[in-house]
Amino acid sequence: MAFSLGGAGAGFGAFGTTAATASGQTTGFPFGATTGLFQSAQNKGFGFGGGFGANAATALGTGLGTSSTFGGFGGFGTQQQQQQTAGLFGQVAQPQTQSNQLINTASALSAPTLLGDERDAILAKWNQLQAFWGTGKGYFHNNLAPVEFTQENPFCRFKTVGFSCIPSNKDEDGLVALAFAKKETDIRNQQQQLVESLHKILGGLQQIMVNVEGVRALPDDQTEMVIYIIERFPNGNSRRVPATNLYSLLEQANVKNQLMQLGVLVTLPRTELSPAQIKQLLQNPPAGVDPIIWEQAKVDNPDPEKLIPVPMVGFKELLRRLKFQEQMTKQHQSRLDIISEDVNELQKNQATTVAKIAQYKRKLMDLSHRVLQVLIKQEIQRKAGYAIQADEEQLRVQLDTIQCELNAPTQFKGRLNELMSQIRMQNHVGGVKSEERYSVDGDLLGEIKQHLKLQQEGLSHLISVLKEDLEDVKLIEHGLSESVHIRRDLFS
Repeated sequence: MAFSLGGAGAGFGAFGTTAATASGQTTGFPFGATTGLFQSAQNKGFGFGGGFGANAATALGTGLGTSSTFGGFGGFGTQQQQQQTAGLFGQVAQPQTQSNQLINTASALSAPTLLGDERDAILAKWNQLQAFWGTGKGYFHNNLAPVEFTQENPFCRFKTVGFSCIPSNKDEDGLVALAFAKKETDIRNQQQQLVESLHKILGGLQQIMVNVEGVRALPDDQTEMVIYIIERFPNGNSRRVPATNLYSLLEQANVKNQLMQLGVLVTLPRTELSPAQIKQLLQNPPAGVDPIIWEQAKVDNPDPEKLIPVPMVGFKELLRRLKFQEQMTKQHQSRLDIISEDVNELQKNQATTVAKIAQYKRKLMDLSHRVLQVLIKQEIQRKAGYAIQADEEQLRVQLDTIQCELNAPTQFKGRLNELMSQIRMQNHVGGVKSEERYSVDGDLLGEIKQHLKLQQEGLSHLISVLKEDLEDVKLIEHGLSESVHIRRDLFS
């Protein structure tokens, strides 16, 4: 459901009625009746069948989210203003008048006889251009009134069909949306005063209480407030006033004037469509929409259970769709930012909780050891002076066995000591390797090489001298040995 937010003269009442009775008077909800403060309206819900009533100006629109009433069914923020003389989807009340209008339109577009010469052909093209654009008047005969071209005429080119969400709120939920020509911040600051003012407008009785379901921003600095009424009975029971009853009361002339003084542009009930109403809506294409395009739109519907086709006409509706889309994008982004902040906070809390759990585990282990030590001392004092019992002796043997297994060279303690020694050695080797880092200058390195070369040559010369001296020593020893033999021979 939707209505225009374009100005004071904007239409509303998409699929809604003003609860007009057969006598033409608006059906109200008398206060103080025996059956409740709000009686049932004679014509509530959506007036299909014969249309929305004679000479009813209706508006069919879409919005940007199921929570938006003034955006329509919750589609993409478009609106189609449709005016018919006998209802939106009902039977034709004046077939002869519509037939004459169709004939006049065809004459204005094809064969005007206003001037009686070749200028009529130029006038026909001009009328066609106006019809395509959806504005202007088409003159075609001197004695007949011109044809009014609107965007609803079948020849208008600036139209298409989109999809909007089907409303899901029930009549007994009692939700009625009010569109204020004020910013969201102003409405929230004045929410309590507005509730009190609405209570006074509805009679100021103690048996009723005005409640706010929600407040959300709309494009063009407008705000939507969804309200419902709780009615209390003398026996202590209470109920929500049906949305159609509350809407009919708000549409009464005196109540509507007071709402306008509060800044309310339009009101609309949030009520769902019955299967029969949806079927009738789909079977009858809106005014100015080609039946073939309407049928194709029904075929292209991505989700017939949740979406319904709606017409979109003119650049004004395209701009309105864009505004609703931008508004909903901002709301989605703000919601994503809030969710992101919550996720970050939860992650921080999780990290803190994990650290606390580890801390408490360590504390629990320490306390367990302390309790165990206390129990040991207590048990020692309790058993002092008693002989060792059989079960204690058995336990001691088991503990000695476990201790021997742990102390065995090839068991756990030996392996642990070996691992610890390897770790220390690796750390020491790594530390030594990391410290042995030198850098020598190139000239100094050359000098060192030259010095070592000289040392090598000196050692070589010394070795050669030693070898020569060794040969001389051997020669002397040989000469001495020969002289000794000669002397022995002489004396012998």
